[in-house]
Amino acid sequence: MERYFQEEIECADRETLTAIQNERLVSQVRHVWDNVPYYRKKMEEKGVTCEDIKSIYDLHKLPFLSKADLREAYPYGLLGAPLSDCVRIHSTSGTTGKRVVAFYTQEDIDLWEECCARALTAAGGTKEDVCQVSYGFGLFTGGAGLNGGYHKLGCLTVPISSGNTDRQIMFIMDLKATILCCTPSYAAYLGERMKELGYGPDDIPLKAGIFGAEAWSEEMRRDIEKTLGIKAFDIYGLTELSGPGVAFECSARAGMHINEDHFIAEIINPETEEILPDGERGELVFTSLDKKGFPLLRYRTRDICTLTREKCSCGRTHLRMSKPMGRSDDMLIIRGVNVFPSQIETVLLNLGYPANYQIIVDRVNNTDTFEVKVEMTPEMFTDNLGEVEGRQRQISDGLKSMLGIKAKVSLVAPKTIARSEGKAVRVIDNRKI
Repeated sequence: MERYFQEEIECADRETLTAIQNERLVSQVRHVWDNVPYYRKKMEEKGVTCEDIKSIYDLHKLPFLSKADLREAYPYGLLGAPLSDCVRIHSTSGTTGKRVVAFYTQEDIDLWEECCARALTAAGGTKEDVCQVSYGFGLFTGGAGLNGGYHKLGCLTVPISSGNTDRQIMFIMDLKATILCCTPSYAAYLGERMKELGYGPDDIPLKAGIFGAEAWSEEMRRDIEKTLGIKAFDIYGLTELSGPGVAFECSARAGMHINEDHFIAEIINPETEEILPDGERGELVFTSLDKKGFPLLRYRTRDICTLTREKCSCGRTHLRMSKPMGRSDDMLIIRGVNVFPSQIETVLLNLGYPANYQIIVDRVNNTDTFEVKVEMTPEMFTDNLGEVEGRQRQISDGLKSMLGIKAKVSLVAPKTIARSEGKAVRVIDNRKI
């Protein structure tokens, strides 16, 4: 039997959902116009006022927001509420190390946690469950969002954060945890470690897993389910909007339901910005309908996917998005962290290296590997092993400071990184996702 956290809205008819969206969009545009001068200027440049937005059918009149806008407006330029009304920030890395900082009022957090509670309920969660949150806590949204969602649901949470795998397993087994939340690659690693310790799927108390923050394949889902003896569900979100819970899988697992009472989704052609019909592949754009601290309108996510309004067997009426099929920019997601080649260039240039480098990403034993090969100049080139290792450590430390994750750094001889039509091949992603 399908469970819902807020059945009256999750299963509302299209007329009801449209009425909610119309009312909230008009109110949100007014809120942004009155409180976010940065976006008001963009509207004025496009010749639009808040009086021009009377329903969701006027959404196309509004200007887009992009990562470049978030960079330019950092840190307070897109703040939509008095700082005294904001109770928390979350943050993720940007393209040049300038971080995306999103602000939350208490009401924003309450609504976000309700979205997460819907996702947890769709995965079969009840107040009787023991839910282990193995996403990172802190500036990253994963841990805080799902932990809060479990509190809304009323079940016991284990806010263990990421890492320390054997302790994770101890709590799963001793507390008889029934739901696991983490990145899919970490779930796969946990499964492999439990197998090494002699635990089979019948020994593991988990029944479900909610996995997000990075791309994963259906093959990976099947492997995780087989090893842990669970049913695995996908969840989608991004720091700019709120975090996980923007969309989530139900029992049908045929796309992720978008919480349409809080977010309007569009698909556009990333080159022409033309709005595409349902079913066509393009870039996902989101408008936040009721977030006040950081109220983004028509934010270009750069995720490529499709939308469908076909009836879902679970009974939910909110439209569904496919798993992201790639990016319309050069961002990589490595171990749940956003990584841009431009960030690596910044580190290298700041340390006096030419920006001749190559990023090699792979997945070994269900964990992302991350290597950066850096060409030395003829002047730098040396066979002094100690000097080379010292330089590698210096670059590795710089990358860790910029990105928040560790990379293996390999210094290579001049002109050894392959060129194509005179340009370096910057990224080799060998992950099958």
